[in-house]
Amino acid sequence: MTANEARRHLAYSTWASRRILEAALAIPEEQRERDLGTSHKGVMHTLHHIVMADRNWLYRVLGEAPPAAGLIEEEWPHLWKQWEEAAASWSDADLERVVEYRDLKGNAHRSRLDEIVLHVVNHATLHRGQVMGMLRQLSVAPPATDLIFYYRQGG
Repeated sequence: MTANEARRHLAYSTWASRRILEAALAIPEEQRERDLGTSHKGVMHTLHHIVMADRNWLYRVLGEAPPAAGLIEEEWPHLWKQWEEAAASWSDADLERVVEYRDLKGNAHRSRLDEIVLHVVNHATLHRGQVMGMLRQLSVAPPATDLIFYYRQGG
C-alpha cells in the first residue's frame, strides 16, 4: 500500500460514513435509538461503535490519549479532519512504521500503520453494512456506500 492509497481509502471511509450518518439522522429519533437486537443494539449504537473505534485508532496512531467523547454528529466530522491531517504528511515509508498501543483491555500490541489503516476502513465498512441492514428493517432505503460508487463520484 502506498501513502496515496492509504489516504484514498481513509477518504472513502469518511465519505461512506458521512452518507450513512446523514441517512440515520434523517429518520425519527425513536427509530435511530430502537434496539433491533443486533450486536450493537441499533442504528445509533452501531454508529457510536464505529466513531469510537475510528477515534481510538487515530489517537493510537498519533501516540496520544483521546479527549472526552462528544456526540457522534459533532465528533465524527472533527475526527475525519484529524485523520485527513495526519495522513497528509505520510510517505510510503511511514506506512511501515510500527505503532505501539494498548487495546481496551490494557493489553500491549504492535501493528504497522498500513495494517491499522486497512483495519479502520474494513471495520467501519463492516458496521456500516450492519446499519444499512437496520435501515432496511426500518423501511428506510440506505444510501449507496460501496467503494465503486465513491470511485464513480471522483474519489
